[in-house]
Amino acid sequence: MQKKQELYAGKAKSVFLTDDADRLVLHFRNDTTAFDGEKKAQLERKGAINNRFNAFIMTRLAEHGIETHFEKLLGPNESVVKRLTMFPVECVVRNIAAGSICKRLGIQEGIDLNPPTFEFFLKNDALHDPMINEYHIRAFGWAADAEVARMKELTFKVNDVLKRLFMAAGLLLVDYKLEFGAFHGRVLLGDEFTPDGCRLWDSNTRKKLDKDRFRQGLGGVVEAYEEVAQRLGVDLSGI
Repeated sequence: MQKKQELYAGKAKSVFLTDDADRLVLHFRNDTTAFDGEKKAQLERKGAINNRFNAFIMTRLAEHGIETHFEKLLGPNESVVKRLTMFPVECVVRNIAAGSICKRLGIQEGIDLNPPTFEFFLKNDALHDPMINEYHIRAFGWAADAEVARMKELTFKVNDVLKRLFMAAGLLLVDYKLEFGAFHGRVLLGDEFTPDGCRLWDSNTRKKLDKDRFRQGLGGVVEAYEEVAQRLGVDLSGI
């Protein structure tokens, strides 16, 4: 397979076409952003750590019957993925109150949410990813009802799998966002699952080990990502 021209560059990843119309190369960069790109930094090794981390998580999810776009690692910062037609929505599950839900609802950070909450957001940086619901998705044709139902089903299945995985490593899965796309009529998990897109706390101390360390100026961002990866058993050799 031959890597070709860049198709798209996001805030922390770049996507490249290949000579296979159904395959892309996902490149994890060292760029780190917060607040819709207002805060930016280059963090050495972050891209390579996230690439390995994502491969590990996607492989574990696939082992539990959750089909994803991930196919294989290609290099230190790159993976081969299926080319999905992405839905312009984000699926968010919250197990513990943190981040925007605390600001929106005046809730204290750290409160356990039982049952976990599910929220849809529109992927639109210019609008700061506004919260939406299933009626918006239906009215504007962003996804079919069956696709919405499948995204919700898979998002909660991911929660069941990953809560157990992280708890075994002494970590709390506070919340996370997922993105899905269509591939030959099937709804697959796309994008990534890394500490860039979820919140992870130490289960004993509740120390933050995710991108909130960057958002809140706590420092040690890459070291936190590395600690989480090592606790899970992610192979970081050569990084």
